[in-house]
Amino acid sequence: MAADLEKLEPELKTKVLKLLELCRDRGIEMRPNNGLRDPFEQARLWRQSRSIEEVQAKIKELDAKGAHFLAECIRSVGPQHGGHVTNTPPGISWHQWGEALDCFWLVDGKAEWSTQKLVNGLNGYKVYADEAEVVGLTPGGHWKSFKDWPHVQLRKASNASSVMSLAEIDTTMKARFGV
Repeated sequence: MAADLEKLEPELKTKVLKLLELCRDRGIEMRPNNGLRDPFEQARLWRQSRSIEEVQAKIKELDAKGAHFLAECIRSVGPQHGGHVTNTPPGISWHQWGEALDCFWLVDGKAEWSTQKLVNGLNGYKVYADEAEVVGLTPGGHWKSFKDWPHVQLRKASNASSVMSLAEIDTTMKARFGV
């Protein structure tokens, strides 16, 4: 499924369109596949690689800090299974703010996920990360710890909790996505 670039913050959309053009100019086709993501989907992704003890601890922590909506997002999606995708619980990821986008590298009509594969001497994710910096985006592939090669974001701040309190994040997420 392709990401809807219209749901991104306008500044991110503009920079992403330039980024995709710069990649194409170098022979790399990057395909947007995950932009704005609601906190329930973020909770699914976060939960899928965690034990019930980790999940319960995070719910307890969020509730203790007044982030009841975010705790409910994690609680309501139920058990999830799969590999590790994200370290970021719901509301904290810039995806919930329309300020992040994930792309995959398209090679011969197929999604390529390898950061080692070379085509014409280039790896698509490495070109994508380098060009992201050129247009003023922060590439996940250049992070020090958890390398998230498909990810780019508008802000240098790693996530929303580094610039807002959990209570502020919770209030905004509930207003935007609450049911």
